[in-house]
Amino acid sequence: MSKYQGTCDTCAYLTYDDEYQEYYCDINMDEDDYARLLEDRHAACPYYRNGDEYAVVRHQI
Repeated sequence: MSKYQGTCDTCAYLTYDDEYQEYYCDINMDEDDYARLLEDRHAACPYYRNGDEYAVVRHQI
């Protein structure tokens, strides 16, 4: 996840695993999509969803 660390930090699908004490992407993605995401260094994650619930409120102010 180091290549997409900046994007993943704010993603709604980033979930903490207590057993392994680390974060992981909790999106259901097939192997082909995952390989494409890792191979293309300029690709943005197509599953990214902003996890900041207050972003809309700040935008309205």
